[in-house]
Amino acid sequence: QVQLVESGGGFVQAGGSLRLSCAASGTLFPSRIFRISTVGWYRQAPGKQRELVANTTGESTNYADFVKGRFVISRDTAKNTVYLQMNSLKPEDTAVYYCENGGSWGQGTQVTVSS
Repeated sequence: QVQLVESGGGFVQAGGSLRLSCAASGTLFPSRIFRISTVGWYRQAPGKQRELVANTTGESTNYADFVKGRFVISRDTAKNTVYLQMNSLKPEDTAVYYCENGGSWGQGTQVTVSS
């Protein structure tokens, strides 16, 4: 099973940017699957359900309406890492952000956006 580690969260003012990273590790086979399978970024704010932010398949990317035009998901297959570039951040983007692949989840990284 692949292990996922998120990083890059932090505290930022509204309008600012952050780049989250989701690095995969584990045995060779799960890492190969990670490079070609769907990887998703989700977020969960206090008192709310976890929701999909964006995902990337081997061929396409998909975004939730509330981040379209502001967030960009990308994959670096050589580094087994998927990124989430977050621009024009809003206070409502405050949440713990998680990445997911094949049923495996990372521990999450906190993003806090002040107004």
